[in-house]
Amino acid sequence: MTHAADGGADRGGGRDGDAALDALGPFFTIGRHDPAHPPAGDWRSVTDLVTDPSVLDERVASVREFLAAGGGLDVARIEVRVAASVAHLGMAARLVSPLLATAVLHRRVPALSLDDLRWKAQLGGAFPLSLPRAGGGTGETAGVAGGDGAAVEAACGEDPGRELDDNGPLPACLTAVLVDGIAVPLAGAFGRFGVSEHILRGNTSSALAGAARMLAGRGAGTDARALLGVLLRHPYLAGSGGFGPRGAFRRSSCCLIYRAAPDRNGSLCGDCALDHRPTAARGKRVHRGTD
Repeated sequence: MTHAADGGADRGGGRDGDAALDALGPFFTIGRHDPAHPPAGDWRSVTDLVTDPSVLDERVASVREFLAAGGGLDVARIEVRVAASVAHLGMAARLVSPLLATAVLHRRVPALSLDDLRWKAQLGGAFPLSLPRAGGGTGETAGVAGGDGAAVEAACGEDPGRELDDNGPLPACLTAVLVDGIAVPLAGAFGRFGVSEHILRGNTSSALAGAARMLAGRGAGTDARALLGVLLRHPYLAGSGGFGPRGAFRRSSCCLIYRAAPDRNGSLCGDCALDHRPTAARGKRVHRGTD
């Protein structure tokens, strides 16, 4: 939770729908800031993860140390690509969850770019995240941080309305913001750590599906799943995951977190493509919490 005294970000009040997001859990909670005066101090622009290699190096190294400490291991035992995949999954989940929820609960899609978002580099759960106050995007989305700002402007330039029709303007705007503007450039930055695009795409679809599950738990499952279906049909995410006969989402890749456990023998996430770890020992699959 952030406050105005904490570097310039605050809760934004009921007019921003923050209470509804708070009720969904920490991955949905956001602060709000004046876009003309973004929060300073420990707050960073999310775009730095894409444009400044040292910022992402620091994040991956921190996650690697966190995973090592959690398993009582020397940091050298944690593969860099595993730490990078886990860092990416956590980052993707944190960024997409409040935006998907805003679209589902309030029929609104902020036309944001990575440059509009501010975060604090904390570990062990959902890091603090701040968005511009309603109507406060920079408007300078074209070419920002390697994202497809033109796609965002084209899809969100006019009022996208409040309808969730598959081919309607609101889902199109959400897809442009979440996939073209956020997911694609973010995943692209992690590729240099040896994480395959197949895994990064799966991390993104898993993050979106996890957010949709939380919304379903609050009675918004129909709308959340409808929007999730639209997002997963985007060319970048197509084939990265889908729903089985019993309605459960399953990704088509593995985030690799099982390899962070001692002997690389950890449990699998609930939506993992693997039925068992690729080792001699078989373990039960577990649902992902804050991977």
